[in-house]
Amino acid sequence: MTQEIRRATGLDVPGVKAVTDSAHHHYIERIGLVPAPMEADHAADVAAGRVFVAGDPVVGLVVLRTEADHLHLDNIAVHPAAQGTGLGGRLLGFVESRARELGLPEVRLLTNAMMWENQKIYERYGYEVVERRLDGPYDRIHYRKVLNSPPIG
Repeated sequence: MTQEIRRATGLDVPGVKAVTDSAHHHYIERIGLVPAPMEADHAADVAAGRVFVAGDPVVGLVVLRTEADHLHLDNIAVHPAAQGTGLGGRLLGFVESRARELGLPEVRLLTNAMMWENQKIYERYGYEVVERRLDGPYDRIHYRKVLNSPPIG
């Protein structure tokens, strides 16, 4: 069953936190820090209209920030029970569609250098590495995708 991707409401905040935590928790030991998405103010992001979710209860989500020249993907998370179902790809396709709707020419995101799985996924979906840099305690790889290519899905 294909779940609709919709803007999150205040009722979704506990689910947004639960999915974010479950999708990122296993990285704590690997990177030696709590991943930044786990420390986000989920209620503020939802209230600001930056969070889009799939499922009721929530099984996947994206957190988006609109910038002047791009759409920034702050977080993408899929509950472990829903991983491998294609939901992550659908969420990435949604992000690209959203950027196009807003008239933005590219999507940018970053991931921790120790999150190898994410790097493979982003590259498979056409994202290119822009730079690797330390942001405080985080070693991050910054990506972008220019949206002159056809949409995902």
